[in-house]
Amino acid sequence: MTCGNVPRMTIPAPVPRHFARRAAWTATALVASALFLFPLVVMVLGSLRLPGLAPPSELELIPDPVTLEGWRRAFTLVPLARSMLNSLLVAAIYTPVAVVVASWAGFGIAQLRGRWRQLLVGLVLVLLMIPVTAMWIPRFAIFEAAGLVGSYVPLLAPALLGGSPFFVLLYAFAFRRIPGDVLDAARLEGAGPLHVWRRIAMPLVRSTTAAVAMLAFVQSWANFIDPLLYLDRESAYTAPLMLRFLETLGPTNWPVLLAGAAAVTAPVVLLFLVMQRFFLTEERGIGWIGR
Repeated sequence: MTCGNVPRMTIPAPVPRHFARRAAWTATALVASALFLFPLVVMVLGSLRLPGLAPPSELELIPDPVTLEGWRRAFTLVPLARSMLNSLLVAAIYTPVAVVVASWAGFGIAQLRGRWRQLLVGLVLVLLMIPVTAMWIPRFAIFEAAGLVGSYVPLLAPALLGGSPFFVLLYAFAFRRIPGDVLDAARLEGAGPLHVWRRIAMPLVRSTTAAVAMLAFVQSWANFIDPLLYLDRESAYTAPLMLRFLETLGPTNWPVLLAGAAAVTAPVVLLFLVMQRFFLTEERGIGWIGR
């Protein structure tokens, strides 16, 4: 028997789990991006305020009037352009040296087996936990005895140690994800350690190399203490030191300081925009840490 024409109830198809997960990650990324971008937006808009006026009593997003006078004064009151070129020169040497040395150390650790690898990883972790402030006096004494105070050598010396123990760990974990058969096959063909590192291992960890290069550049570019300790000529000062001079202008000239800060921040933002293609791809490769 039939009960007549009873309309069928349509059940909506369930939302795929991967789609919901991607939407959640996208929303989280947008919120995090907004939190990081808001100070940058406030800094740029604040630099467009007329210098000399009293600070606003409340948050002022759009200044009235809008002017570039703060930017003009930031580059005329102090040699900001020269200091940025000095920072760029130091970072251009520091970054590739730190990448090469850190990748060498990480590749060597990754090739060890058993307790030796665990011992070296533990040693790198111990080095990572040593406060940077504990090294200021011994390093200054060494460079002063060597007659290197006043040059860029003390600023570049950490690159000869890989920049940071953290960079070495990043490379060690990345190289450990490369299948051993790939490296063994190259060795059977007669390839030496440097050939295996350069032609086989490094192309497989491009994302890690991009991350280490970006972190090393920021580490050198934002370095304030080392130039303050070792540089004694204004013509050799780096950008963070010039920002310190702009800070002494007083509260009514804070648009000048914000303009200088925005100019110094711009290369880092540009570098991130260039490097993000290594991180936002669907397939990150076997050398990406954590995936």
